[in-house]
Amino acid sequence: MPVTNLGRLHLTAAQKTAIDAALTTIETQILAVTINLNAEERNKFGSVNEANKLFVNKDREYYQTQPTLASPDVDWVEFEADYQDRIFADTRLDRIATITRMFSDFKIVHDFDNFQDGLDDYRYSKYKASTKAPGFSEKVEELKQFFPNTNGGGSGDGTSAE
Repeated sequence: MPVTNLGRLHLTAAQKTAIDAALTTIETQILAVTINLNAEERNKFGSVNEANKLFVNKDREYYQTQPTLASPDVDWVEFEADYQDRIFADTRLDRIATITRMFSDFKIVHDFDNFQDGLDDYRYSKYKASTKAPGFSEKVEELKQFFPNTNGGGSGDGTSAE
């Protein structure tokens, strides 16, 4: 017996609305302060790798602990604002990556359940077509196009739909 119904928990209409509202709020807030970079700009400005971030951290540490060694040409208030925004964005990107993974897993189990149920329905339809029940032969003919490697007898992934 195949594993079925992995996605037993479902979002309510209210939960879907709340998620969409929260995403809209995030989009609205970030839209007000973000710059839309093109591919060339992303390459040019995105070159601050991990080693360079460590450099920035060390430079900030020097400013905080020995401000007499800091360059007067640097706007340190702006430097700190940029730093805090970078830290904020970085931690939120981690949270969003986790949320993305959660949504992906949520979708995967529901996709799997739909596919398994579809296979069950296809097997039933093939059975009913074999009994000459009206309409099932046409349904089987229409559905078997999705199983090109099995002549309509399997799921396309090595399992049999018979």
